[in-house]
Amino acid sequence: MTLEQVNSPEDLRGLSYPELDDLAGEIRDFIVSAVSENAGHLGSNLGAVELTLALHRVFESPTDAILWDTGHQAYTHKIVTGRQKQFEQLRQAGGLSGYPSREESEHDYVENSHASTILSYAYGMSVARDAGTDPHRHIVAVIGDGSMTGGMAYEAINNIGHGKKRVIIILNDNGRSYAPTVSNLSANVQGHDERASHPTAQVEPASFTDRVTGKLSHALTDIRLNPVYVRRQRRLESYLHSLPLVGNQAGSAMDAFKAGVREFLQPPSFFEALGVRYVGPFDGHNIEEMEHALHNAIELSDEGPILVHMLTQKGRGYSPAEDDDEKHLHDAPVFDPAVGPPKAVTTGYTQAFAEAIVKEGEADSRLVAITAAMPGPTGLIPFQERFPDRFFDVGIAEQHAVTGAAGMAMGGLRPVVAVYSTFLNRAWDQVVYDVALHRLPVIFCLDRAGITGPDGASHHGVYDMALMSKVPGMRVFAPSSAQELAQMLHDAVDLLDEGPIAIRYARGAARQVGEHEVGEGFHARHVVSSDDAEVCIIAVGKMLEIAEQAAAKLAEAGTTANVWDARCCAPLDPTMIAAAATHRRVVTIEDGIRAGGIGMAIADEVTTIAPSTVVNVIGIPTKFIQHDPKSNNIHAKFGLDVAGIVAAATQ
Repeated sequence: MTLEQVNSPEDLRGLSYPELDDLAGEIRDFIVSAVSENAGHLGSNLGAVELTLALHRVFESPTDAILWDTGHQAYTHKIVTGRQKQFEQLRQAGGLSGYPSREESEHDYVENSHASTILSYAYGMSVARDAGTDPHRHIVAVIGDGSMTGGMAYEAINNIGHGKKRVIIILNDNGRSYAPTVSNLSANVQGHDERASHPTAQVEPASFTDRVTGKLSHALTDIRLNPVYVRRQRRLESYLHSLPLVGNQAGSAMDAFKAGVREFLQPPSFFEALGVRYVGPFDGHNIEEMEHALHNAIELSDEGPILVHMLTQKGRGYSPAEDDDEKHLHDAPVFDPAVGPPKAVTTGYTQAFAEAIVKEGEADSRLVAITAAMPGPTGLIPFQERFPDRFFDVGIAEQHAVTGAAGMAMGGLRPVVAVYSTFLNRAWDQVVYDVALHRLPVIFCLDRAGITGPDGASHHGVYDMALMSKVPGMRVFAPSSAQELAQMLHDAVDLLDEGPIAIRYARGAARQVGEHEVGEGFHARHVVSSDDAEVCIIAVGKMLEIAEQAAAKLAEAGTTANVWDARCCAPLDPTMIAAAATHRRVVTIEDGIRAGGIGMAIADEVTTIAPSTVVNVIGIPTKFIQHDPKSNNIHAKFGLDVAGIVAAATQ
């Protein structure tokens, strides 16, 4: 097998194109097998196989820096840079990261898996290279069309173009982010592009105009990639501008003609208006075609930045991924590769939210839902299907989502912003000054809050409570069960007139409880009661179940404990605080960062009433936490388990 002979990028350069095609097939089989055993990102990696091979044949990593936006598409990159054997431990504790990792390889530069950032890294590295402090020869930034919906990408392109930085941008356009891309820059919605990805697909015949403009566009791309043409063009422009009397008019006419042709034949001429040369689109599964384009892009980059547009198919080569209309198996659990993963369904807290928001939407026509490119993972597809005119996917643009929600709220609507906890960090300024400062009726539903497991440091949602509880006027809820989440969303809609509300909940299974085990409003709930208890345990969100188990364990050893479900993290229930202050010792536990978290706030209020009460706060330390598919292992490491509570209560 060819794959067994590839241990570094150099091993690719001696292969023929037929051998490369065979290798691409082997890599796809390898990725499917690895993800089926360990779970991971599948569709995006299957779509980037040939593109990655072409990049590593043309560029010399790590002398040339190949930078990957989000990292969802970097599995092939890892395979060809010597980490093939490590895929046996993909996303396992102590094993291979699911994203590029600086600790793993000199070929990896950026390990943050948040989107739309890579062009800013590329800009900064190009500045350092030009200053003589960065030795990289070429800087290549690979960014997906989904990431191009994020405003940060455009901020970077503006600087790259304005500064004429020698950056080569690869636009990997598969028409998707997680869901279909919300953008007019993606070319994959066009008929000829679909046929390029599916040569045997049945599609509507292209019109005569489409065929003509398609041929002209590709012909012009071939011309504009030719360095000889570029040099002659520069000489012609110089000559026209030098003509006596009419030079300026002649030069302006030439510029206007070129702009008109680009506007007609190449909609992404937007890039050129920002000073970035655009070429393409090219077939992102044709290695020879891509190599030709990349070699020419290297020569053209001497004059400034260039964007090379590649069309790829997410999930290519694996029929279950190709046939998945929702996400092309963007991510997948452990599965049987012969049949593919089962259809993705929402579960746990996400499912509880999905059901609750539809119910609230039926009761209040002002309720609208907003997502940043993740309708499925956040549970909004049922709402979208039920209320399509009240659902808004803004792309990977969390800042815009939050301020857009503020505008909707100003106009009389009741927006619900559903987003992963870790991604809300990107919109912190907007939460504070665009929503909270105006006391607007916006609900933030923060999924994947707390330790999330296999995706690692950039995906753990540990900052939301510490941050949101410090926002003036923000009320913060943390449900301990599916039923609590539904109740909190219902209460939030009724309480919005006083300002914004956040509800944060964990990934995975949600506890199911009876109606008598559900609180209301801002009140905490007294769960385990004992008149003579010396210890009071206050649990936040999903930690309640562990707190109850710890109380039972303490009782077996002769120590009785009261247990409270905090429910509302800001403001804290004064009844709960007063009750806690009557105990000799208080233990708080939360699946969020300890410093500045809810436990610290509880400790402050309790000791104000009873200075002699000892408050032990259990939470996540201030450090980056690596991946582990079993979140409970991470919890146990930091004392967020029964043993940790018992130790804190008896020390």
